[in-house]
Amino acid sequence: MCVSVTFEGHIAIVTIDNPPVNAASHAVRCGLIDALAQTEADAAIIAVVLLCAGRTFVAGADVREFGKPPVEPHLSDVVAALEMATKPWVAAIHGMALGGGLEIAMGCHYRISDPTAKLGLPEVKLGLIPGAGGTVRLPRLVGASMALDMMAKGKPVTAVAAHTGGLVDELSGADLRGAAIKFALEHADMRLPVAVSLRAMPQFDHDALSHEMSIIKSKACGQNSPVTVCEAVSNTINMPALDALKAERELFLRLKNDPQSLALRHIFFAERASGKIPAIANTPTPSLDSVGIIGGGTMGAGIAATCLLSGLSVTMIERDADALSSGHSRVMDILSGSLKRGLISTDKYKTIQAAFVCSTDYAALGDVGLVIEAVFESMEVKEAVFKSLDNATKPDAILASNTSYLDIGQISKSVNDPSRVIGLHFFSPAHIMKLLEMVTPNGASPHAIATGVALGRRLGKIVVPSGVCDGFIGNRIMSAYRRSCENMIEDGAMPSDVDAAMRNFGFAMGIFEMQDLAGNDISWAMRKRLAATRNPSIRYVDIADKLCELGRFGRKSGRGWYRYVDDKTHVDPEVSALILSESSRKGIARRYFSHEEIISEIIDVMHSVGTQILKEGIAAQASDIDVVMVNGFGFPRWRGGPMFLKSSNPTQ
Repeated sequence: MCVSVTFEGHIAIVTIDNPPVNAASHAVRCGLIDALAQTEADAAIIAVVLLCAGRTFVAGADVREFGKPPVEPHLSDVVAALEMATKPWVAAIHGMALGGGLEIAMGCHYRISDPTAKLGLPEVKLGLIPGAGGTVRLPRLVGASMALDMMAKGKPVTAVAAHTGGLVDELSGADLRGAAIKFALEHADMRLPVAVSLRAMPQFDHDALSHEMSIIKSKACGQNSPVTVCEAVSNTINMPALDALKAERELFLRLKNDPQSLALRHIFFAERASGKIPAIANTPTPSLDSVGIIGGGTMGAGIAATCLLSGLSVTMIERDADALSSGHSRVMDILSGSLKRGLISTDKYKTIQAAFVCSTDYAALGDVGLVIEAVFESMEVKEAVFKSLDNATKPDAILASNTSYLDIGQISKSVNDPSRVIGLHFFSPAHIMKLLEMVTPNGASPHAIATGVALGRRLGKIVVPSGVCDGFIGNRIMSAYRRSCENMIEDGAMPSDVDAAMRNFGFAMGIFEMQDLAGNDISWAMRKRLAATRNPSIRYVDIADKLCELGRFGRKSGRGWYRYVDDKTHVDPEVSALILSESSRKGIARRYFSHEEIISEIIDVMHSVGTQILKEGIAAQASDIDVVMVNGFGFPRWRGGPMFLKSSNPTQ
């Protein structure tokens, strides 16, 4: 049974036990209705405590029911029934109370929470709004502004913030169950509070709320669900509760069939499937306490910081004292930023400092279980590093390269046991970006692969397996559509046209803005490496090379495809003149490109290269490609990725 009823004196304990996250499945909904009927009928029961077994409260709907016809009792009916109970129900929250889980808790008369719990309505991330009364009840508990922020961003709040805001009535100590029973006994003889849906809205600043909604709508960039959240909150403010509940249901059903919601659900499932690698299904999960990082540049420092923030000990190696000092400073800047933003406590900051060791001697890596190389993108340099690692590390230590393009198989030949070499391609900034490409050369051992996956999960990354090819999955596709974009600027578009088209489509930034941010010299090094093997029959645009020859490496040099002044981006007439000159030199009659043409060309190239990657076995499944492009290259999440977009809309 998913829902059971036990007794502690005159208090009924209703327990949901539906692992792994106590999702509000049909069986759970039925169980709650039955438990409600049982406790209402038992005269000996004076109050009810609702809690969950396992590691969390109800963490949302049952994803297995997504896309299926709804089956009664609907969650909205369950919540309404709880709200009308004649005996007080106390929701005891631990772990996560999300989506339908929080809506169930709001249907109860009271809420008590473990201080470490988090509560939220993240439906917007699936292209939806709350559909079981959340848009009506949450504003009545925490106010319109806080509710709008929680629902439009989909980000959970801490139990402490929820308590301060009025969502939680009391914070428990270590014994949540005992505290909830005590709370229930204390409130059993009191008059029941007014049902949340029937309470008056707290006072709020209409002008301020309108301004907040304007910001949300402007940042939606074409995504429908945040805008619909605003509509639902407006309904809650302006309509009687029953009408607002009815309107919420209509909005929810409208979004449920929206292509954007289908795309977001596709990515939701794809991310959860991506790290499941059949080759290591029976391989024990390796334990990992310490890692080594070779290189303290931007990428190495970011990798070191994310490892430290995840509780790992880190030993950083640099070539000399000056480089080591710079690398140490970069890492500490990241960690200090986390401290200032309240992401880590002072005690954790001190613990992290103690776990961070720097050295110029590879011998310091003698005891680590995994080493990640993050040095200059040169095969010669990387081979030299791996030869040094082979001599310095213990024989069973896993050696990983963070290369963006180079052949991991060739790198692995630099060590006596190639089976311990893998690729771990982080995306910059490594302590923020969620994507990790897990690159597996032929001959990599299951233990090595499992170690890479385990590290990714420890770091909270989305792990996507990739075979070996130039650029792997993401950079191979990016290089192809970058070339296509460069063709378009030589044929008539300008970088600002392409970037604007991509932003209008939903990208956070365009390809030329992204290159400036990453550093144009990185892709330039790759192009120079491949120059000798370049097919002369394939069009090559050398505008990017000419920019690099002029020292225009992007934001870090103040000039790239754009000019940067006071961190603001400006179209640079020098770049425009260079582009026009190149078109003229090649005898190209420039023409106009609409935003629709630009995006169509980009998506076609992404899909075409993705299809080839699948045929070659570089990616295991099309959804992995979508995960890479969404999480590594800013493809709008609500469009699902290039493979999904083309399969669901072949004319796109």
